[in-house]
Amino acid sequence: MKKILNENINSFYPMGNTYYYYNEYSNFFFYFFVLLGVSFLILALCYIITIKNPYNEKNSGYECGFDPFSDAREPFYVKFYLISILFIIFDVEVVFFFPWAISFKQLFFFGYYIMYIFIIILIIGFVYEWKKGSLDWD
Repeated sequence: MKKILNENINSFYPMGNTYYYYNEYSNFFFYFFVLLGVSFLILALCYIITIKNPYNEKNSGYECGFDPFSDAREPFYVKFYLISILFIIFDVEVVFFFPWAISFKQLFFFGYYIMYIFIIILIIGFVYEWKKGSLDWD
């Protein structure tokens, strides 16, 4: 009777004994909750231990070592954002050089020429931005 009951349970669960699978995830959930607990404990201790002494200069905005000279809602120079976006784009593209350099021996000539095509496309984009005046700060 017990064997028939076990066969029926195993046929109900297509993966067999489900206790094993719950046991595999228990480590993950244990460390996840320990991580959450430690994180909240550290945040609570920092909130409790710190000295709360607000004053005007401490609560003011910080602008790269300069005293704040205008309101934060005032229009901002858009050229700053354009330069930063261009920097991020070219910086992310340069990151592709690292995996290429590591796997250079396995790629042979195909990888060599593909990287040259990639560099040429980068140079064309850089020259285009230079000619359009995107890099001029004036």
